[in-house]
Amino acid sequence: MNKKKISKISAYTGISIVVANMIGTGAFTSLGFQLESITNTASIITLWVLGGILALCGAFSYAEVGTHLKKSGGEYTFLSEIYHPIIGYLSGWISLTVGFAAPIALSALAFTQYFPIHIKYPQVICIILIAAVTLIHSNSLNSSSKFQNITTFFKVFLILVIILIGVIVPAETTNAINFETSYLSEITSATFAVSFIYVTYSYSGWNAAAYITEEFKNPQKSLPIALIGGTLIVTILYTLLQVIFLKHVPLAELTGKLNIGTIASEYMLGSGFARIFSGGISLLLISGISAMVWVGPRVTASISERHHLWRYFRNNPKGIPVKALWLQFAISSILIITGTFNQIMIYCGILLTFSSLLVVVGVFILRYRNKEKEIEGYKSPLFPFFQILFAIVAAWMIIFAFYNNTYESLIGLINLLIGLITYFISTKRYGK
Repeated sequence: MNKKKISKISAYTGISIVVANMIGTGAFTSLGFQLESITNTASIITLWVLGGILALCGAFSYAEVGTHLKKSGGEYTFLSEIYHPIIGYLSGWISLTVGFAAPIALSALAFTQYFPIHIKYPQVICIILIAAVTLIHSNSLNSSSKFQNITTFFKVFLILVIILIGVIVPAETTNAINFETSYLSEITSATFAVSFIYVTYSYSGWNAAAYITEEFKNPQKSLPIALIGGTLIVTILYTLLQVIFLKHVPLAELTGKLNIGTIASEYMLGSGFARIFSGGISLLLISGISAMVWVGPRVTASISERHHLWRYFRNNPKGIPVKALWLQFAISSILIITGTFNQIMIYCGILLTFSSLLVVVGVFILRYRNKEKEIEGYKSPLFPFFQILFAIVAAWMIIFAFYNNTYESLIGLINLLIGLITYFISTKRYGK
């Protein structure tokens, strides 16, 4: 009996997934808080360009590790192969339990807040939205690809329209463009460092394609294109957006404000357009929800291949982890109902940054292990410059975040302990 050929995705879809994962509300909300302490336009641009460079450092490293190992699952697979299965399992446990479910819940809630029409029962709408997206991704890779490409195209198109309008419409006479304050003193200040942490959160998602390596038609070529190409696109869009916002709105109207995009659209085209823009932002978030719904269950499916305890969540014959998709939906729904995902997001950020750091350091380990032979796959440029830069910044961010969010960090450690217990139960009972 002939097995039905499982469809694969293109590099274009991979770029869509990376862009969709990366672009969220951060690009439209962070500027107001940055301007509370940083007012030099050059400093603001530096913040967003540096965020993109750091994401590219990670993308280069993940492309090398991913094309060498050629397996889906992201950090779970990479850390299991490079270090020890228990390290990979704990990373996968975070992704499985809350790593994707929490940001999905947060994005769904943001969808209801940006929607131009008042929503009476936002929690219900959030759950229905996530269920609908999960249903689409439960069908086939082909339907997932089409839906992801369409929603991501809309997302990028909307941002390009905003940028184009911002270029064409004359600048506000009392705008926030400013080069009078000291650039050097601002970029060396503690407030610049704090702002940079939030910018890096806005860039999170650059590693999304690494979770679905085996679903590409040609991983050796497509994975680096998806990771690096998607990150470059977002870096350019993010930086241009901030310049447009600064060009069209007075400093006082931006400082400390959350709805930067809506304010800027009002100044450019009036309140009517701002309402349309707000609706566009809400629809834009669907693309991000879709990408996370698609990617997250692939970690669970990868765990199920090695750990019998999770065998129920394996891929179906079409290569779709349907049961893992609905497990993630259930967790996201619980987080929405209980409203606990904000604290979870903090400790997730710390732990997932540490996992990414271990993957980047893994480039050194893989090169050392294979120094006697030529290995196939992508090679990170200017090695080890980008790896060292990423490691320094990531380590600093982890220490800073742990110091400032000690309570949430301790909760994260408790979650890790629970994951460790499930690992030993699986190992003791099933032998793997």
